[in-house]
Amino acid sequence: MDMLNTTQHFLIIAWWLAFGISVLLYIALDGADLGAGIFSLFVRDHDERGAIMSAMAGTWDANETWLIVAGGIMFGTFPFVYGSAFSYLMVPMSLVLWGIMSRAVALEFRHLASPFWQKFSDGIFGVASLAVTFFGGMCVGALLQGFQMDSPAQGVPNYVGGAFNFISAFSIWTGVASCIAMTLAGVLFVRARFEKNEPIRQDAARWTAVIFWLAIAAVVITWVWSAVIFDWARAKWFGPHFWVWGLFGLIALVCIDQVRRDTLKDKDFAAVLWFNAAAFILGFGMLLTMFPWIVPGTWTIWAGASPQVSLITFTMTMGGFVPVMLMYNWYQIWVFRGRISKLVGHGGH
Repeated sequence: MDMLNTTQHFLIIAWWLAFGISVLLYIALDGADLGAGIFSLFVRDHDERGAIMSAMAGTWDANETWLIVAGGIMFGTFPFVYGSAFSYLMVPMSLVLWGIMSRAVALEFRHLASPFWQKFSDGIFGVASLAVTFFGGMCVGALLQGFQMDSPAQGVPNYVGGAFNFISAFSIWTGVASCIAMTLAGVLFVRARFEKNEPIRQDAARWTAVIFWLAIAAVVITWVWSAVIFDWARAKWFGPHFWVWGLFGLIALVCIDQVRRDTLKDKDFAAVLWFNAAAFILGFGMLLTMFPWIVPGTWTIWAGASPQVSLITFTMTMGGFVPVMLMYNWYQIWVFRGRISKLVGHGGH
């Protein structure tokens, strides 16, 4: 029995880390696509909008797979959290799902449409990218604030709030901050994917100078706001081990400064890598800050986890897929790493 308990505790932590890393991978990989979609709303040239969509044609669907992986891990290893959290976030998650489906249709069928419907697809692609980013950010902010649960004498606790309880000043801000951060990821992606003499890359370079500082301001505001309203965050960040969290911040600052330096030197691919490194460090720092909560104030990873047998069975059947996906995703990125020109927008996907 002790061996089973030890195994269960180990698997709970392992799958909690796998869930967090899957979310961070989705943000890093599909975040660039979403940001490029938001950037496309400000691009006037029809062919340039098509080229932006073509630039992500080889990788966008694999990038979104990490969101499915995160949902599968949540369903298989933390089913009680899955059920209650999706009840709480039914409205914003439905809008995120609408956005993901709309982006997919626009990406796959734009080149088959008439000129009028191509323009319509361009608009849908940009608006849907904005919607996914904003409402996804709202979901993160709402989860950090926790939600109401009943306390039955027997059975599993259920969400008891309303459909719009996820709306708060903080969750709205995290939605806005997500749009700012993902737009920076998007313009860095566009810079890295297009030839240096392309006008669209030059436009993205001009945007970088402004969005970079807006993103830094968004991170600082979010950190200060979190420290003020979340006791669990403040207790760790300013507790006895404050230097650990300061180290996370220092490393992130080094990465962010390297993004600035590389953009000034037109080292576009390096800037993308440093940006993703900074995002990973900040995200992983927040994940560790939340521990052992998976939804602060509502669910710990221990209370929300599956029973022993279910957890072990899930691990035996699904554990091998994650490293395979990592290798496949990296191979795709490597294959499509080269720069392209605007002319690619005239072809099919």
